[in-house]
Amino acid sequence: MTKAVLGIIGGSGIYDLPGLETVRSKTIKSPWGQPSAPLRVGEIGGLPVVFLSRHDQGHRLKRAGVTDLVSLSACGSFKENLPPGTFVLVDQFVDRTYKRDSSFFGKGCVAHVSMAHPVSPRLRIHLAEAALAEGIELVRDGTYVCIEGPQFSTLAESLTYKNLGYSVIGMTNMPEAKLAREAEICYATVAMVTDFDCWHPDHDAVTVQDIIKVLTANAEKAARLVARLARDFPRQHEPCPIGCDRALDNALITAPKSRDPKLLKKLDAVAGRVLRRK
Repeated sequence: MTKAVLGIIGGSGIYDLPGLETVRSKTIKSPWGQPSAPLRVGEIGGLPVVFLSRHDQGHRLKRAGVTDLVSLSACGSFKENLPPGTFVLVDQFVDRTYKRDSSFFGKGCVAHVSMAHPVSPRLRIHLAEAALAEGIELVRDGTYVCIEGPQFSTLAESLTYKNLGYSVIGMTNMPEAKLAREAEICYATVAMVTDFDCWHPDHDAVTVQDIIKVLTANAEKAARLVARLARDFPRQHEPCPIGCDRALDNALITAPKSRDPKLLKKLDAVAGRVLRRK
């Protein structure tokens, strides 16, 4: 079996986890350019844990051996029963971004991976169990709509998303989830509510101090959640029941003889397992 390596995407507030040992920086060379910052690598109870700053790129996690990836992100809420301070274990996404590269593949080697179920169910179970063990309230399901940013939504947009039944809104988790799937990394998101979006009649009454207070409390809970997850996480990678870790098995469309050698050299970082098959 493959050894499990847990990847965490988030801010600096989770770098100093209880029980984190042998922390070191690691620079990963990449055909997509130099990273904005080195990876931070450590261990919890013998489990390798790799931290990635939010502004970095996920293909370096693949090269660092990450098998399971948890993304922590602040978000706004569309539901009264998801107030600030709530953690939502997202199970679906709506991608409203339009400026970001959403695939490692392209002209010269086309691939289509399934995104019907974008989150690893096994990883969601481990996160839910970690939250329960730590006494952290966590809502098990929710749809996350990702907007381009950096601006927040207009009131009309916010009301539209709310009326469509979405749970939370943010600017970070797409195309992150799509790239993780192409890299065959099992992926899950913990969306941490900081405020109600502008649909809420009391939204304008929220102060910067209120938001900072929630952010601080969320960071503390997130650190406990990740530390517990790592302590209890299986040391051997468990095969994904929906095939996240085998997403490229039947995804390549371009015939081998028509593939661009230059692109293939870059793709080896994320798709070498299938590209090297005879």
